[in-house]
Amino acid sequence: MKWIKRLVLILLLIVMIGAGWLTVLGYQKYKEAVDEVPLAEKIEEVRQREDYTPLDQISPDFVHAVVAVEDRRFYTRRGVDIISLGRALLTNLITGEVREGGSTIPQQLAKNLYFTHKPSLTRKIAEVFFLYELEANYSKDEILSFYVNVIYYGDGHYGIAQASRGYFDKEPAELTLAEASLLAGLPQSPSRYQLSSGKELALQRQQQVLEAMQAVGLIDSEQSQAALEWSSTYLNQ
Repeated sequence: MKWIKRLVLILLLIVMIGAGWLTVLGYQKYKEAVDEVPLAEKIEEVRQREDYTPLDQISPDFVHAVVAVEDRRFYTRRGVDIISLGRALLTNLITGEVREGGSTIPQQLAKNLYFTHKPSLTRKIAEVFFLYELEANYSKDEILSFYVNVIYYGDGHYGIAQASRGYFDKEPAELTLAEASLLAGLPQSPSRYQLSSGKELALQRQQQVLEAMQAVGLIDSEQSQAALEWSSTYLNQ
C-alpha cells in the first residue's frame, strides 16, 4: 500500500509539473502574440472593416442561434467554461487524440485573431489568457459582435455581412430563422458545410443548431421543422 501511495503521489507530481510547464509555454505564446500586435489594435482592425456589422444590426435569430450552438453559457459565465473543458478533456482522453477543444466564443475569437486552427495544448492555454483580457476590456455583446464578424462561413465569406449577402443577397438584419440557423452552423467546419458543395452536411448541421435553440426554449418544434423544410427546398432547387 505504501508503494501504491508513493506511486500515486509521484504521478500527481509529474502531472502538476507538466501542467505548470504547459501553462508557462501557453503564457509565453500569448505574450509573444500581444507584444507583436496588442489586442486593442486587433479589435480596432476588426471594427474598421468596411463590412463590420454591430450586433444590433444583425438578426436576433442569428445571434441566438450562434450562442445556443457554440457557447450557450456565454452570457452567464465569466472565464473558462469548466463544464465544456471537462467534457472535451474526457473525450480527448478516451479517443487518444484532440477531437474537442471545449472552446468558448472568446477563445474562438482569440484563435481567429491570432493563431492557426491546428490543435495544440499550448495554444489552448494561450487562448485562456486572451479570454480573460477580452472579458476585462469588452462587453459580452462586443465580444460576440467581434466573433461573428471575423469567423469564416465557407465559399470565401468572412464575417456575417459577407455570408449573409453572398449566400442570400440580404443584409444580416434581414435574415429569417431558416437562413440564420443555416449560417450559424457553418463556422464549425466551413470547408465541409459551405453551401456550394456541402448542402446535405449543412442541413444536418442546421438541425443541430435548431435542436440547440429548442433545448434552451428559443423556438418550438414547429418553427424548427419549418426552417428545415425551407432550407431543404432552397438548397435543392
